[in-house]
Amino acid sequence: MLNRRDFLIGAGAAATAPGLAWAQQARKSRTLKFMTGLDLASLDPVWTSARTTRIHGYAVFDTLYGVNEKFEVSPQMVAGHVVSPDQLTWTMTLRDGLRFHDGEPVLGRDVVASIKRWAARDALGHELMAVTHEIVSPDDKTIVFRLKKPFPMLPTALGKANPTTAAIMPERIAKTPPGTQIKEAIGSGPFRFLANEWVPGARAAYQKFEHYVPRNEPGSFVAGGKRALVDRVEILIMPDGTTGVSAMITGEADALHGIGPDYRTILQSAPGIRLLRSPVPQVMTLTLNHLQPPFNDPAIRRALLLAVDQKEYMTAAAGTNPEDWTANTGYFSPASPMASDAGMEALNGPRDMAAARRALASSSYDGSSVVLLDPANIAHTHACTLVAKKMLESMGFAVRHQTMDFGTMGQRRTVKGPVSEGGWNVMVATLTGTIGFDPSNNLQLQAGGVSGPSWFGWPDSPEIERLRREWLFAPDMAAQKEICRQIQLQAFKDVPYIPLGARYSFNVVGKGVTGFTDELPLFFNVEKT
Repeated sequence: MLNRRDFLIGAGAAATAPGLAWAQQARKSRTLKFMTGLDLASLDPVWTSARTTRIHGYAVFDTLYGVNEKFEVSPQMVAGHVVSPDQLTWTMTLRDGLRFHDGEPVLGRDVVASIKRWAARDALGHELMAVTHEIVSPDDKTIVFRLKKPFPMLPTALGKANPTTAAIMPERIAKTPPGTQIKEAIGSGPFRFLANEWVPGARAAYQKFEHYVPRNEPGSFVAGGKRALVDRVEILIMPDGTTGVSAMITGEADALHGIGPDYRTILQSAPGIRLLRSPVPQVMTLTLNHLQPPFNDPAIRRALLLAVDQKEYMTAAAGTNPEDWTANTGYFSPASPMASDAGMEALNGPRDMAAARRALASSSYDGSSVVLLDPANIAHTHACTLVAKKMLESMGFAVRHQTMDFGTMGQRRTVKGPVSEGGWNVMVATLTGTIGFDPSNNLQLQAGGVSGPSWFGWPDSPEIERLRREWLFAPDMAAQKEICRQIQLQAFKDVPYIPLGARYSFNVVGKGVTGFTDELPLFFNVEKT
């Protein structure tokens, strides 16, 4: 059995003595040890959509509304709300007992500042603010939205479980410019972040917040009563899957996030270990930088569609068992009612590499190097990136393959400048869980360009943006579906990104651990006996 204790307590660069003290402290309390290959590189759930920051965010911060397991929205930090007869005024009242981790009460002005910062980074928040005349806090417990036109999705916007999260933080922190990461993780959630124990690339720790008052109702996903049933949580960053599997088998870890198919047989045969399959597959994507050549040319983006083989990508990412993945994936998750076959012949028709080469040869591409980012410590992303490298080279691109850890890539992908200034051209990304369900949540369908709502790659499609806004006010499901068909057809013309297929993810829990959700690892309502 591999001995990974040196990594777990020191992560190579950390000093040995503090690491031992940390490990000894962990044994003295009810500590939940959670392993993941994704580094907690940022503490700001508004600044980044990184999955580990989302997990961190839900431990530390709370939201005004929450989404349950059926994806229904209900009040969370608010006791309730009242909507005026003309639907233009929403009056929300904060529930009693809300307190930040620094001891200060949660006040209406904290909420207003937090919502404004979040809305500047989030596509749905951007649409909400476009129809909002003002948000005010007439007293410490009241928040009032005055709208220019009805916006029935207001609670959905403030409570959605997809990034970016409308996390409520103290006003002094929420005044941090939206494009700048916050330096302090102070929220009002069930766990308090232990900043003095944070070692980027190695670990992060959280303590139960004794003053958190959960809602007096059952917990369900990120809604309802959020109860801290363990004293302490530790996120341990593993360098590879073998480290995580070894830690689970030996009992050094209680839960493991995101395993590859190679390890599943080993874990399934280990006593006391359970695998939790997400009910919603993750859509993997080829993300293209629209600001820089060559992918600022839509003809070159469309040429890629001739070469992408979703089965090849999914086999690399998730193995040969077709129950673990699905091809024939368009611009909406295959689990979503918004998914359709509109334009899908572009991806599920016969693959034609020769045609792709001809299309590239007759395009504006001048042979310059194409920088392909590769988070090599994330197995499924790395596997797909290698397939992408082979595909791009076969088409005739000069590929500069740059490997790094996921945390570094999370910073690198924010660079908008040219390659000569640290920029990039292409990367593989993932729309986790329900992010790809509809136009309001699909980050990579945000096509407002460099100045509007858009994800990394910064696609610019006025028509996609027009259709996305139209979807928000569609009168019924039939109208929503038709608009999504139109969006998908337009996406195959403008190619904001390319879907590579969808894979099911697995979380692993050990002996005596109950309460983990299948959809997103959350630490509240998780018990360790």
